[in-house]
Amino acid sequence: MTKTVVYEVEVMFGDCDPAGIVFFPNFSKWMDASSLNFFVKCGVPPWRELKKTTGIIGTPLLEINTKFMRPATYGERIQIYTSVTEWRDKVFIQKHTVKRGDDVLCEGFETRAFVIHPEGNPDRIKAIPVPEDIKAKCS
Repeated sequence: MTKTVVYEVEVMFGDCDPAGIVFFPNFSKWMDASSLNFFVKCGVPPWRELKKTTGIIGTPLLEINTKFMRPATYGERIQIYTSVTEWRDKVFIQKHTVKRGDDVLCEGFETRAFVIHPEGNPDRIKAIPVPEDIKAKCS
């Protein structure tokens, strides 16, 4: 069973469109922040530390799917519940459930990969197998 980590956001006036509804890309921004928060809360060192020790530079987004159910507006506090639903060889699927109290506002699924710079080619990135130690910390 995988862990679930909660990341909380206070919705600001600037997060909203002229109608006072959170502009939809902000949910993606918060899910991205929650993705990193998930690994940190599970005990994985920050990316800059992992780069020094393992060469891993992060987990870029490969695919995203988001379903919106309810709006949010400024002044509200929302919670993003993040977990890994599937570990594959070189990618993993993260689920983000965005809630305001008991109300589900949206659900997002992200496909991500752990990447390094290939030797001799620092301008490129290359997916690597999901590290077993990271998988163990997050399960």
